[in-house]
Amino acid sequence: MPDRKALVVVPTYNEKDNIGTIISKIFEQDVSRYVSAMEILVVDDNSPDGTAALVKNIRETNSAVHLLERPAKQGLGKAYVAGFTFALQHDYDYILEMDADLSHDPVYLPDFFEKIQSSDLVIGSRYLHGVNVINWPLSRLLISYFGNLYARMVTGFPVRDATSGYKCFRASVLRQIDLTKVSASGYSFQIEMNYRIWKLGFKLCETSIIFYDRQLGQSKMSANIVKEGLLLVWKLRIKAMFGQL
Repeated sequence: MPDRKALVVVPTYNEKDNIGTIISKIFEQDVSRYVSAMEILVVDDNSPDGTAALVKNIRETNSAVHLLERPAKQGLGKAYVAGFTFALQHDYDYILEMDADLSHDPVYLPDFFEKIQSSDLVIGSRYLHGVNVINWPLSRLLISYFGNLYARMVTGFPVRDATSGYKCFRASVLRQIDLTKVSASGYSFQIEMNYRIWKLGFKLCETSIIFYDRQLGQSKMSANIVKEGLLLVWKLRIKAMFGQL
């Protein structure tokens, strides 16, 4: 058994209806071929629905579940940065991202671990082989698909699904990034992390997933998040041109 451990970072805001299920499904996956331990960190932004309290109850019987409580909702990017910082401080070897709303099926976890053996970042792609999205309205699908095309055209990086939030990093890669300089707070955080890692010369790889729209709870997508992504790709390219990433 390899002496390596992994941490799955799951950001939450009002995910009480989903968090227990996603935690159970993660632990159902057999990844013992790749790691000696897989643990979960829930990063909760003071959810008023009691998400954190539920995670605390789960933690009473499962020490592999951790909880990081933040005082207020500060955006997806900030939640992930907090989770990555926790992971690096506790010497995990692999760090994964996953949404709490069951849109990311944990059944793909073994695929991520298989591909990270020969890569530095593995991205769960909805668009690697056609369009693998279930139950999204056409308007949101078009925004996502063409937003990713736009990001590739502006930045030049070879990622078909740059906004995917289902990913696996080598911890050694994240240690090469100054996380305090990561500015994006919404879903464009994913674009920024991919771009920074690519510009450092690390190997990015995509693995095909099927994405399922959430069944319970409310989507966090907004017009401001879309605008942030449209502007961010140009900011990243300009910063890279002047060596200021």
